[in-house]
Amino acid sequence: MQTWSLVSISVLLAVVVRWGVSLNSYSGAGKPPMFGDYEAQRHWQEVTYNLPLQQWYFNTSDNDLNYWGLDYPPLTAYHSWLCAYVAKMINPEWVELHRSRGFESPAHKLFMRTTVLVTDVLIYIPAVVLYCLYLTDGSAKKRVSVLLSILLYPGLILIDYGHFQYNGVSLGFTLWGVLALGLGWDTLGSMAFSLALNYKQMELYHALPFFCYLLGKCVKAGLVGRGLILLVRIAAAVLVTFALCWLPFLPDTSQALQVVRRIFPVARGLFEDKVANTWCSLNTLIKIRSILTGDSQLYLSFAFTLLAALPSSIRLLIKPTFWHFKLALVNSSLAFFLFSYQVHEKSILLAALPVCLLLNEFPFMSIMFLQASTFSMLPLFLKDGLLVPYAVTSVGYLFLTVYLLSPLDDRSEGELKFGTCGKLFFFLPKMHLACMMRWKFYISNALMAVLSILSVVLDPPPHLPDLFPVLVSTAAFLHFLGAFLHFNIVQFSELPANKSQKKND
Repeated sequence: MQTWSLVSISVLLAVVVRWGVSLNSYSGAGKPPMFGDYEAQRHWQEVTYNLPLQQWYFNTSDNDLNYWGLDYPPLTAYHSWLCAYVAKMINPEWVELHRSRGFESPAHKLFMRTTVLVTDVLIYIPAVVLYCLYLTDGSAKKRVSVLLSILLYPGLILIDYGHFQYNGVSLGFTLWGVLALGLGWDTLGSMAFSLALNYKQMELYHALPFFCYLLGKCVKAGLVGRGLILLVRIAAAVLVTFALCWLPFLPDTSQALQVVRRIFPVARGLFEDKVANTWCSLNTLIKIRSILTGDSQLYLSFAFTLLAALPSSIRLLIKPTFWHFKLALVNSSLAFFLFSYQVHEKSILLAALPVCLLLNEFPFMSIMFLQASTFSMLPLFLKDGLLVPYAVTSVGYLFLTVYLLSPLDDRSEGELKFGTCGKLFFFLPKMHLACMMRWKFYISNALMAVLSILSVVLDPPPHLPDLFPVLVSTAAFLHFLGAFLHFNIVQFSELPANKSQKKND
């Protein structure tokens, strides 16, 4: 009973923080002619409600694809239509064709913010609660601490409730998939992840681990017996889920192909804004986009992404345990973020979710990563007028997680010898290694704080207008690369016998 009381308080606090952030500005507020992501989501509601489904993804006189054309999979479109249906009942002006472009009002802002909160309460938050209660080791207090740390992660809150998006839907479906696989419900887990893929195509960041884990389980069970039956059930579940999501577009091949073209654009180039990935960081030294053709950039990113993600995925295929599955989710999503084509700064949330699932086992590295992931989106937050909520949530989260999860005490030192520093500095006594890692934690957070302050109070030199965004993205990139190496080493390390027994099932 006490556990559920603590869970209820944690959920209530998470809702209050989300709503507090939602009172601030949003992407593109008062900035015509394109406004921002807030207008993109509103415009999709306008298009899906007023136009026939066959026109949703096509350029027509009523649907200018250059003005926030729909470029997410069908489930996002259906969600936009549902929101528009409610909006129409409240105020038809919010989704009136053509005339509602750039519509802004306090009432409409309240409506849009509420739609995000409703999806979180229905999809994301319940998945977090159940994961922490049923798949997290430790005492009830420990599980609630992890729960609160996941729910209050600033990056997701600032993007969904500040900048304005619905990342909680796709991440929530993914977490339902992880939860189902952790409980042994492989078919349901496959269906949940299929829904995530059909909501946002960027969920491909997590696709390899899901595929390798399930295939590995089937092979381990025997492909001439139970394994074959499981494989057929999983394949059928995935095909049926995809078929239902795409059913309105399947009768006309041109319709389906147009949707695919819209959700996988390749004409934008290797990257656009300053993103904390390999290509953007490397571009400060080597102008990749000037040297290579567009096709070469695409092939290069594909090759490096595949090479970076394969070791972890193959390891999971050989050892299909839930422990390796969680690590592979981190490693695959980071491989995609660091090396794939046309990455957006908000895509780091796809890596942040599986890192959140490791807060209990690796509090030190997980907290550092989550802080860096929020910091990496600082230029976007400043652009949206979200400095105050960024500062408050980031500082508050740092102190909260250090208090709840104790990443700097002796208990968490054991995680260090399985990571990058443990392998590189194996000759150091455990006490010295832990001291070095504490200083790394302090210096890392101090660096992020200093760069955040400088980005606000100083004007960049005229000949270096992007100085601070580049410094932010490069500093965050080094954190992400370190985390990628750390968790890959962990996945290929042998755990002590007492931990191995817990993590393998």
